[in-house]
Amino acid sequence: MKRKATNTGANTKIKRQKGPELEYCDTPPRKDDEGNILWPAHSKAIEDARAFLRECAASGEKTMIVPDKDADGLDAGVIIYRTLTTLGLPPSMIDVHLVGKGSSIHDEVERLAMKEKGPKFIIVVDQGSRPGPPVVDEPETKSLIIDHHMSDEFPQGATVVSACHYPPVATSALLTYEICKTLHAGLVSSCAYLCAMGTHGDLGTTLKWKPPFPDMTETFKIYSKKAINDAVSLVNAPRRTSKFDVSTAWQALLQAKDPKEILNNKRLLDARAEINEEVERQTHTPPKFSKDGKIAVLRIHSAAQVHPVIATRWAGHLQSKALEIVMVANTGYLPGLVNFSCRIARCARSRDPPVDIMSSLKAVADLDTTDLVQRMGESFARGHKEASGGIIPAAEFEELMALMKVGEKPDPVPGQMSQPQKKALVTPQKNNLMNYFNKS
Repeated sequence: MKRKATNTGANTKIKRQKGPELEYCDTPPRKDDEGNILWPAHSKAIEDARAFLRECAASGEKTMIVPDKDADGLDAGVIIYRTLTTLGLPPSMIDVHLVGKGSSIHDEVERLAMKEKGPKFIIVVDQGSRPGPPVVDEPETKSLIIDHHMSDEFPQGATVVSACHYPPVATSALLTYEICKTLHAGLVSSCAYLCAMGTHGDLGTTLKWKPPFPDMTETFKIYSKKAINDAVSLVNAPRRTSKFDVSTAWQALLQAKDPKEILNNKRLLDARAEINEEVERQTHTPPKFSKDGKIAVLRIHSAAQVHPVIATRWAGHLQSKALEIVMVANTGYLPGLVNFSCRIARCARSRDPPVDIMSSLKAVADLDTTDLVQRMGESFARGHKEASGGIIPAAEFEELMALMKVGEKPDPVPGQMSQPQKKALVTPQKNNLMNYFNKS
């Protein structure tokens, strides 16, 4: 048998093998000077948060929990609730404040609403942070902020524990669970599934739990991942509806003893059906690309908060060498405003250096030579490096699109054929000599 000759020429192309994509938990954690892992936040901040919760429970004073509207925030809020009641604070002394549609805890109307309820302790969970006055203008009220969104500035006078600089960044539910689980022996069994729900809500249903994340093997033996993931989908549904029914999701989580109880909640099931129908109706919008091809923009008009879902869906499908970010802009969620969500395209997740959505958005805005950045306000490019977005006035959004040059054709690359030239090469000439004789 003859062997095939091996081409050893210098022009032989060698295919570069792609390394395995890193799992979320594979990100190297920070360490202190003695080599100890710093996770999920700085150890002093974690101990300060535990001391705050102990003091709050022991005081017997009126306490307010202010969770974010999604599964991560609501699950973290229920963990706080169960921690405080387990430590002895009567349920009658605990109130919850759910921020209104399109609002934040930093808005004056929300600050006044929280103050009017007269809490002595306020625990804000997963709300995102920015510099500003105290959570409420009441000197005797103490505030704790638990968060994981990117920020180095917080409301004045608050005790803060943030995971944003301690990779792999914990979700707010996971950070809250790690803070609370050592405060009482019974909290692991009553709160572990809440931790799993909140974490899957933010990091996805296929997350592999590896150190430094806690070992959840026993939790997943008791509650299947399918049950937990289905419960996440249901809890996230009401806040996405046009009614913004966050209260239904909060009450369902608070009253349930395990994920299975959530799966039979009719109001949650109806909300999910409504959102699934709206996502299907809106998701077929064709994308337009920035001139450099790095950002795909899809525009929708919906009173429901489906733009993050559609962004995630399209980020998993669109592919190109240049593409980095998928943006879905919703002009129908709040009057006069554009709510937009951005996700890293799957094809760009292993890029080196890694894609940073917040930095990319700010870099585009900085191309402006006027005061666009100031006019867009504090709600532009908030969240995480991997999942960001904003709420800005419609006119300013159009200015941002103009800076991105969305819909403009890219400049021709020197030496590269245009599309008509490529077509001419692959399409045979129909009017040739042989065709002439065949016709005769």
